Amino acid sequence: MNDQYYMKFALSLARSVSGQTSPNPPVGAVVVKNGQIIGFGAHLKAGEPHAEVHALQMAGDKAKHATIYVTLEPCSHHGKTPPCADLILQKGLSRVVVATVDPNEKVAGQGIKRLRESGVQVDVGILKEEADSINKAFFYYIQHHKPFVTLKSATSLDGKLATVSGESQWITGEEARQDAHLYRHTHDAILVGVNTVLKDNPTLTARLPLGGKNPVRVVLDTHLRTPLQSNIITKKDAETLIITGSEARQDTIAGYEQFAHVEVIQLDQPEITIPRVLEELGKRKIMTLFVEGGAEVNGSFLKEKAVQQVITYIAPTIIGGRGAPTSIGGDGIESLSDSLDLSITSFERIGKDLKIVAEAKNHDEG
Repeated sequence: MNDQYYMKFALSLARSVSGQTSPNPPVGAVVVKNGQIIGFGAHLKAGEPHAEVHALQMAGDKAKHATIYVTLEPCSHHGKTPPCADLILQKGLSRVVVATVDPNEKVAGQGIKRLRESGVQVDVGILKEEADSINKAFFYYIQHHKPFVTLKSATSLDGKLATVSGESQWITGEEARQDAHLYRHTHDAILVGVNTVLKDNPTLTARLPLGGKNPVRVVLDTHLRTPLQSNIITKKDAETLIITGSEARQDTIAGYEQFAHVEVIQLDQPEITIPRVLEELGKRKIMTLFVEGGAEVNGSFLKEKAVQQVITYIAPTIIGGRGAPTSIGGDGIESLSDSLDLSITSFERIGKDLKIVAEAKNHDEG
């Protein structure tokens, strides 16, 4: 047994709660003494005890002179919960192993500094790359104050979203659709354009066999054309945010807001722009955004390079037709140097389909 062994366990705990701790990061902690695990835990939800608290409660009095492995630097400030660094000192642990430093300005090395100044041995950087990957959305949100954006599409082998007549259900198989619903479950919000609402009348919920967390539903609707009878309005499974322009009528807005789970965000400009959308969502502490829009919405995000991750499901079928929509619409780019540079992080077969995950190489820059 070594430091990596115990940190891998802590990282698996963090990974298991990914998507349910927002706007806090997913964190795992493991307490070890004399080669034995005596406590472990994960941060389950914002406002509830941190991972270190759960792990140390399980360890009890045995925690004295033990080592705690934490996937993210212990906090040193009072928030909704007391500082974890103080608890570690109170429990008398002799060593703390940290995977990666918390970039939050309220922490940012202060937790490590406090522990070291109190005589605790602190080692930093064990499996840092894995920890950074788990926390990529949290880090991005903390640094840019706007959500980490994942753009998802399901296409044919030749990149078509639908046939020339608009038929699109279903290009990909059931297994791929279930995988996409898992992403809905792990994201704070899901975004579409009003044309998707008008065409498909989606519910935009996470429909998983064992249940799941529904994301906040976000609709871009410049002229408030979303029908009051649509599923995202009548079904109360999740909160719905409709983002509209400054020319929308107040009496029309009032019609939507008679529904307790619906909020209309009216911008102070006639047209909806992606930077303003992300700014508004960031204010509402939406850390992760899953874009499941049509070609035009996807094109708008791409034009602004407001995409940090791309997930594409490719079905082994060819649709063809110059009039059949592709996954990215809009005006496009004129020069390859202006394209969104991606790095493929994984690819796998899901049922009959291929799933490719790629990340923007410059996603830390915003």
